[in-house]
Amino acid sequence: MRKIVAGLFQSLDGVVQAPGGPNEDESGGFAFGGWGVPHFDETVMGFMGEVFTGSFDLLLGRKTYDIFAGHWPRVENDPFADALNSAAKYVLTSSQEPLAWQNSHRLESFEAVATLKKAEGPDLIVQGSSTIYPGLIENGLIDRLFLLTFPIILGSGKRALPGAMPAAFRMIDHRVAKSGVIIAVYEPSGPVETGSFALED
Repeated sequence: MRKIVAGLFQSLDGVVQAPGGPNEDESGGFAFGGWGVPHFDETVMGFMGEVFTGSFDLLLGRKTYDIFAGHWPRVENDPFADALNSAAKYVLTSSQEPLAWQNSHRLESFEAVATLKKAEGPDLIVQGSSTIYPGLIENGLIDRLFLLTFPIILGSGKRALPGAMPAAFRMIDHRVAKSGVIIAVYEPSGPVETGSFALED
């Protein structure tokens, strides 16, 4: 069975919109595209290199797929680009627009994702694609979540995990980059537990 490994870049106030470039996602008048780039030091680059080492496939939402498909096929002489271009791309979307990037496949439901997860093959990496996270969490499909928190406040923009159902995670790894990025890796640990600081009589 494959594992689904999901990753998000977020600001201190939980914004996940357009960390990679000024034209990545300008919806809603977002003016800070590329906010993550200045903080990609050796630690961050090294961690991301580990995530994408070896064989993997991609599981993407339509928006992130279109962003990736508009960029990576044009990048030459780059091992990371070669890895993305050769990987199978599974796109969770209701749109019937063509998937032009090589080796791309359409998935129309989380049930289809669950079926794919049960099949033989490399792990599925989710990058960006924040709109599909609530459904992945609700259906118990995420095996590992890596969250990179950047030392900035953006004030506006699309937030992480909108409408996600409650779920608890345990941290299995963490690193702090000199650029101030906090890298935390989590695995699901069951339902949310609650308690109280109130003193018993």
